[in-house]
Amino acid sequence: MDSADAVVVGAGAGLSTSAGFVYTGERFQRYFSDFADKYGFRDMYSGGFYPYSSLEEFWAYWSRYIFINRYMDAPKPIYEDLLALVHDKDYFVITTNVDHCFQKAGFDKKRLFYTQGDFGLFQCSEPCCQETFDNENIIRQMMEQQKDMRIPSELLPVCPHCGKPLTMNLRSDDKFVEDEGWHRAAERYENFLRTRENQRILFLELGIGYNTPVIIKYPFWRMTEENPQATYVCVNYGEASCPREIAGRSIVVNADIGEIVSALIDESD
Repeated sequence: MDSADAVVVGAGAGLSTSAGFVYTGERFQRYFSDFADKYGFRDMYSGGFYPYSSLEEFWAYWSRYIFINRYMDAPKPIYEDLLALVHDKDYFVITTNVDHCFQKAGFDKKRLFYTQGDFGLFQCSEPCCQETFDNENIIRQMMEQQKDMRIPSELLPVCPHCGKPLTMNLRSDDKFVEDEGWHRAAERYENFLRTRENQRILFLELGIGYNTPVIIKYPFWRMTEENPQATYVCVNYGEASCPREIAGRSIVVNADIGEIVSALIDESD
């Protein structure tokens, strides 16, 4: 990192897991014990895919889900620690995470590309438009006013243009809305890579598995192979690897991301 001209951070779910955003165990029980008792859920993901009989119950569940994973701070300061490592570097972040932790930690929003959406945004379920809508105010109202696992009907979010139900701005099918902000971020990321393609680049991959490797992992491998001055670093608990073609310019660390970032900070101090 000290010798790199630029740092490209690629982050996946493992980074937020290391920061304490876990979807099972005590954290799940604390916020969803009533849903767990009624439906037998044992993790937040399962509840997110359940076909609830009403939108009132659907949004009771999802308002909690969004609130604790988007508007509450992560239990551990790993994102802040990561910023301390790269803040004085020429950096850019691409992430499949939708919890907004980078921006909350103080990363420059013009150096961030959230490829898969944002828990803090709604979009039309149709969708009738390529537009997104901030949801913090309505999510907080849903949290405060829900009762018996239902929100008041008057809080059901609808598209201001066509009246159809709003839904989360999360990439799950071909209805995902890529709004103006998404396209500006994509362009900034492409420009960053294009203008630094022959520099000493550190591709720092954190917590990315194989659910969507074509977004970050495979491009990082390809760009490292094409640039003789690039270095690929993968930190991932249980899934740290690299192809043999770039093994001589790669560092793979099978460990908890938070522990590695903390150790680097201690070393730099």
